[in-house]
Amino acid sequence: MALEEHILERAGAAIHYWLGGKAGAPLVVFTHGATIDHHEWDADVLPVMPDYHVLVWDVRAHGLSRPAVFHFQEAVDDLVALIERHSDMPVVLVGHSMGGNLSQELAFQRPELVRAMLCLDCTWNFQRLSTLEKAGLAAAGPIFKLYPYETLIRQSLDVTVTNLRGREVLERAMRLFSKDEYIAVMLELAKCLHEEPDYVFGSPLWLLMGEQESTGNISKAMPLWAEHEPLSRFIVMPDAKHAANMDNPEFFQEKLLEFLNSL
Repeated sequence: MALEEHILERAGAAIHYWLGGKAGAPLVVFTHGATIDHHEWDADVLPVMPDYHVLVWDVRAHGLSRPAVFHFQEAVDDLVALIERHSDMPVVLVGHSMGGNLSQELAFQRPELVRAMLCLDCTWNFQRLSTLEKAGLAAAGPIFKLYPYETLIRQSLDVTVTNLRGREVLERAMRLFSKDEYIAVMLELAKCLHEEPDYVFGSPLWLLMGEQESTGNISKAMPLWAEHEPLSRFIVMPDAKHAANMDNPEFFQEKLLEFLNSL
């Protein structure tokens, strides 16, 4: 079953996306992580396509959705536009890292569009940050600028994935970015964070995290997020880093299908 490429022109970017699977079935939207592209889902969409309509996309400024400048809210709006174009019912969102941040924000702003979410190795948008975490965010830009670009790429890969095919996919996507573009995406992504102590998604939410997760505060935030959400399930994936779907694809695909079949 093949995915068919489409383009959505909006807000200064040509958003490339791909559709496939079972026409007329519920839509499942896959959103990749920062400085990656839709190819991170190549293996994961295949077992989903026989029973669901599938959409994968390159977020603005990533993959084929370049040249463009990444703005977090515009990327959320892009996702809204894709959903409204291709579904007349609430959809299921699957997001990795940045993709999970975009999913959360869309559900917060437009809850009527979202049936359920699976977030993989993703921080919680609505958490209360500690003083130390706030200081770390404030220092991120100057620290990034001190690093040689090759060091940024290498360290990003080292904390993200062990699987050799995964490293190839991620490195190819990362090297589309200049150092300044890379840093700009990471700093802009921090805008996903806004404390909302009374907000509850309140729909099915599965939170998956690699047992070797070491980026940002994800390993702290995801368990707290799970405690806050009454309809959540928190799963630690063995033998996996930040891109846990690429380090342990069999486990991830098993849980993805279990999640979809539970809806």
